[in-house]
Amino acid sequence: MTRSRAQDPNVCGVTAAISVIDGKWKTALLWTLESGPRRPGEMRRMLPGLTEKVLTQALREMEEDGLVHREVHEVRPLKTVYSLTEFGRDLAEALAPLSDWGHRRLDRMTAAEEAESRTQQAS
Repeated sequence: MTRSRAQDPNVCGVTAAISVIDGKWKTALLWTLESGPRRPGEMRRMLPGLTEKVLTQALREMEEDGLVHREVHEVRPLKTVYSLTEFGRDLAEALAPLSDWGHRRLDRMTAAEEAESRTQQAS
């Protein structure tokens, strides 16, 4: 989905919500920021595979969407810290039931795979 379509007032509310977390890393970044403010390097270490370029782009979009606050401390070298805004915390709370559902789904898939494995071994 394009970001401009997500700002269309005639689009479904769920679509508008999903557009701000669309992509591979935004939900993981929300998760890392839920426990408190983080520096970009810290987030990259917590999320192996996340490149600096993608991190910067995702954080800029999340800042533009009002989910994160960027604070730059005027020390040398510059120190940048990101934290969730109240709006970002609201989104994280709204996503919690979806996360619970996702974990239940994964548990069901694991149970089904284990049952299939036992059936194959018994044959």
